Amino acid sequence: MHDVDTQYGHDHSLDLATIEEGLGFRSAFNFVPERYHVSRQIREELKARGFEIGVHGLKHDGKLFKSKKIFESRAIRINQYLKDWETTGFSSPAMHHRLEWMSALDSKYATSTFDTDPFEPQPDGVRTIFPFWVRDDVKNKEYLEIPYTLPQDFTLYILMQEKTIDIWKKKLDWIAEKGGMALVNSHPDYMNFSGGRPGREKYPADYYIGLLEYVKTKYENQYWHPSFNGMLSFWTDEYSNKIKKNQA
Repeated sequence: MHDVDTQYGHDHSLDLATIEEGLGFRSAFNFVPERYHVSRQIREELKARGFEIGVHGLKHDGKLFKSKKIFESRAIRINQYLKDWETTGFSSPAMHHRLEWMSALDSKYATSTFDTDPFEPQPDGVRTIFPFWVRDDVKNKEYLEIPYTLPQDFTLYILMQEKTIDIWKKKLDWIAEKGGMALVNSHPDYMNFSGGRPGREKYPADYYIGLLEYVKTKYENQYWHPSFNGMLSFWTDEYSNKIKKNQA
């Protein structure tokens, strides 16, 4: 998936989609509704080409979870964008989270957590490489939390200044060995698509291309590449079957 944090990232979303398309992949692009102009045309083109759209917070200003009052106020507007954009996917800016509050959102799936990532502002990992249900018994609502499980590109290539994809490959191999879910959250905001020398806070898009090529070659015919909605449907069926077995 791609959290799109800035206008630059938004304006290069189709460039990134074309790269993925050429390698046989599809992803989800999560846009910030009230930080920059989000083009309806780009959203519709992405959907028409088999990509998914999600809502990435509201303003990306670090205040969404500052208090429950702020969250519930902003949840009203987030829900309107979910409706207007015809999506039920949400991702949390900076991976801030209060899972018990998020039932106020009309999202059926979300990414606001990670298995482990000590460099995040809120570094309390959920310690699983699988999706999991978050249920609010008071509101009788639930959603599927889908944590990312590979380090974010910003951490690796902007903060740590890594020059290879070795860490991505090592973690991916470990997840494959465990039969888990590999979810990477990368940002077109920090990718250099021109092929020239990357500028400040940019890394070569070739790193991301290399990750996709590694998946295709090393794990050919061994992996399932679902959409977020596909994962939601699969997990819903598994969950329903488990309940039926327990009731039998």
